[in-house]
Amino acid sequence: MRARRVTIVTALAVLLSALAVTAARAADDPALTTPGAPVVVANEARRLTLAWSPAVWKGEPGGPVTYDVLSPVGPNAYRGLGSTQEPTITLTDLAPGTAYRIVVQAYAIGGYSDASPVTVVRTVDGRATVHYRNLDSSPTNNQAQFQLRVTNTGTGPLKLDTVRIRYHVRFEGGNTSLVPECDWAELGCAAVERTVQFFPPPGPPPGPSPTVYPVPGTPVPGWVEVTFTGGVLAPGGSTGPLQLRLHRTDWTAIDERDDPSWQGVAGGWTRNDRITLDVDGVREFGDL
Repeated sequence: MRARRVTIVTALAVLLSALAVTAARAADDPALTTPGAPVVVANEARRLTLAWSPAVWKGEPGGPVTYDVLSPVGPNAYRGLGSTQEPTITLTDLAPGTAYRIVVQAYAIGGYSDASPVTVVRTVDGRATVHYRNLDSSPTNNQAQFQLRVTNTGTGPLKLDTVRIRYHVRFEGGNTSLVPECDWAELGCAAVERTVQFFPPPGPPPGPSPTVYPVPGTPVPGWVEVTFTGGVLAPGGSTGPLQLRLHRTDWTAIDERDDPSWQGVAGGWTRNDRITLDVDGVREFGDL
């Protein structure tokens, strides 16, 4: 009789364990339906108004539903753009002339949804845009070569000494030596100023830390900044090409493939909103 009781107790424990695992798996499933892909209601230089079909509870309702408006930046990685409890939102402080990939995800006490399908939208141009042309078919040789072109997309004259362009790079291996050359410019290279800035990571935190910090090989973010000594562009006018070349002081190899502003296709001009442009300190093109 004792053996039989043990068998029954063991069987009951196994059954309860299985039920617990099943319940845990069910709890991990989305409790809310997926919101619809966001639709553009209004598009301005720095503002987007979006709307979407709302998420609904699949079973018993839980708490109020909140929507996170997100921009995918990598596998399972998102940048938050805003939150709301309504199936519509106006996003502000966006960069003009820039493409954004946008999804919506719902959550509440007691549940969440999968992310909506992606909507890609480009904000209306600001006062100026940047076009880019890659001149280098090899991204791992000892030079980076490309052209930039600024166009006045505003309604009034654009003073070039108020314009600041930043071409964003990463210094692999922590080697921050970089020489920005101007090979040719329609404006004349004397009117095109170039500086390099980089941002080494902070020192190690207090307490035990690695012997070497940061870890060798950690890329250092930075940019090549381009400004102008003068000149004015009429509405619709362009600087023409600025042909730039980057190399290290010791002419060792540069790997451009991890540079945020690099685009791999060589040949034609393209809008590159991974290059940023400010006018009087206000972002008019590009977002990083």
